[in-house]
Formats: sequence, structure tokens, C-alpha cells
Amino acid sequence: MILPPATLGMLGGGQLGRFFVIAAREMGYRVVVLDPDPHSPAGAMAHEHLVAAWDDSVALERMAATCAAVTTEFENVPAETLEHFAKFMPVRPSAEAVAVAQNRIREKTFLADRGFSVGRFAVVRSDADLESADPALFPAVLKVSRFGYDGKGQARVANVAEAKAALRRFKGESCVLERLLPLEAEVSVVVARGEDGATAAFPVAENSHRHGILDVSIAPARIPGALRAEAEEAALGLAAELDYVGVLGVEFFISGGRLLVNEMAPRPHNSGHYTLDACLTCQYQQQVRVLAGLPLGPVRQHSAAVMVNLLGDLWYRRGAQQHEPEWGDLLAVPGLKLHLYGKHHARPGRKMGHFTVVDGDAQAALARALDARARIGIGDDAR
Repeated sequence: MILPPATLGMLGGGQLGRFFVIAAREMGYRVVVLDPDPHSPAGAMAHEHLVAAWDDSVALERMAATCAAVTTEFENVPAETLEHFAKFMPVRPSAEAVAVAQNRIREKTFLADRGFSVGRFAVVRSDADLESADPALFPAVLKVSRFGYDGKGQARVANVAEAKAALRRFKGESCVLERLLPLEAEVSVVVARGEDGATAAFPVAENSHRHGILDVSIAPARIPGALRAEAEEAALGLAAELDYVGVLGVEFFISGGRLLVNEMAPRPHNSGHYTLDACLTCQYQQQVRVLAGLPLGPVRQHSAAVMVNLLGDLWYRRGAQQHEPEWGDLLAVPGLKLHLYGKHHARPGRKMGHFTVVDGDAQAALARALDARARIGIGDDAR
């Protein structure tokens, strides 16, 4: 076990890394963050922020000399960087596991080859692949294989001609073509797996999106108990197949009453923010525990929770100039926990914070969260 006051390393400086830093510091650890953004939210909370590229030799040497173990907060850290640190210290999750999640083609192929239920898909590297694709795949979603998130690098396509046009917009990037499914729900599970094979699954969250970005998460999910158990079992099975050590987020579609794996994230997940306020151990404390080789913490949910994302659009509700939202409207709501990420500049679509409403009654939590969401001006679509 790696015990306080040892130094832990975080690759990536966004809000997920920020919460990791806070959790680690509360547990008595020091933290070094490597992120090229001088305004990194995680870097602002760390003991040391290395403002450098992922392959900067001086920064890598500094981290290797300082840290007892290293983890990551997003999947696009180069696998080569993780492999470099693995020569000197524990790296959790491993470069190999992260590499699978970094690439949609590898990810979908991995899932299908190991018997996990997935929607119909085809690998697309050229127009010829689209021309030879099964017509039954359409209508579909074309997704770039790398660096696509929050709806970026994706296009809905009705036929081959539209798919070719989208592929040109993606500049010929390798893609996955996924059949567009009728959805009853979208859910996710955050699980943890230790070096010793011990596992824990947080309660399943039910998610809704606006413009491809997570909007609201409800936990526990309002789906049959059998599907919740199946989702947890599938996520834990996926972690075992990957020989995964760390915290893993797995997203599912429910279509035709069936549970289908959508994608995975080799890190804590935005839909798991609710664990900060509603579980005995949050997903970030669990990430610290796995990285340090500590026993996993209990994940029991003590309150129903509804999480609402706060995007940069809120800062521009009164025109083109940036204005701070009226946080008093939120902070007056009973049971509401506000979390702002300390990002340097708001822009539309950027995740700037979230709030979670907790209550002993799930319906009361949902009603207050949706009222607060409308009060601060997030859309006009009731849920």
C-alpha cells in the first residue's frame, strides 16, 4: 500500500482530475498534476502543476522522481506516456486498457469479440467501406474513432451518400458506423477493480443528454431491478476482461428491453458526480484508493440523487458578454449541492460545474432538481 503523505500523479487537469486532487488531499496525499493548460482546474488544486506537453522529457522525469503512482482523468493521454511511467511505478489503469478505450474501433471490436451485447456497427475507413456496408445499418450515427466526446466528431446519417459527406467532413478519419437505435433509456455504471481483483459497483445512473452532452443523471436509475443488476454485472465483467485496475465508467443503451454496451471510459465518469454527495465513498475517493492499493471503500448510496450539468451557455444568457449566473437561485434550494470547477473561461457547451439535489425520496429530489434547472435557465424542456 502507498500511504499518506506519499505523492500521487494525475495526468490531465480537468474537473475529474480536480475532484481526484481534492479527494487525495483530504486523505493526506500530495498530488502532482501534468497538464499543458496553465489554467487547469486540477492544477489549481494540486501541490504542483507541471505545465507541459504529455511527452515533455523534463516534466516526465520530474513526475517519475516525485510520484509513487500515476493515474489519469481522461482517455486521450498518449498510451506511450503511461507506458513510460509504468517502468518506474504503478500506473492504474494500464496503458493497454486505456488504449482500448481510446479508439472506438478497438473498443467495439473488443466488446463484440468477448461476447458483450452491442448495437450493430461497421468499421469505416473509406468510401468503399460505406458502399459495402449492410443497408440495414441505416439510419446510423457515424463516429470518429479517436478524440470524439460530448457529441463532437459524430453525425447522424440516413444513407450512404450522407455518410460519405460526413466522412469528408471528418477528413477521412477512421470511423465506426453505428445503427441508430430506438432507445427506452440510457444508463451508466461506475465500477472499481483493485490490484487484488476486488470489485465494487456504484448504483446505476439514468442519463439524459442535450445536444450530445450529458444534462441530467438520476440515481438510482428508474429501470427494473433485473436490468440494474445486469448492467452492474456487465461492467464488472468488462473490467475483468480488460484486467483493469482503477475506476471505470461504462455506458449502456436500453433498446427493445435489451441492455447494450455503448462505450467505456477508463476513469471516473461525469454521470458518477452524484457519488460525491450521495454515497459513502465517492468515485474519486475510490480512484485514490485503487491507485494507492488500499481496500475499496463501501459504495452504498444513502440518498436519492439527481445531478444537473452546468454548461458555459449559462454565462451568456444576457448577451454576448460573459456574466456570472445567479448562484443564489440554486443555493436557496434545500438539499442542493453546488460544484463549480474553477475553469478560467466559459464558452457554450463547456462543462463549468454541476449541482446535485439529494433527498430521502427520489421523486422529491427529481422535482426540486428540475425546478432548480428551470429556475437558472437551462432549457425549457421538462423531464
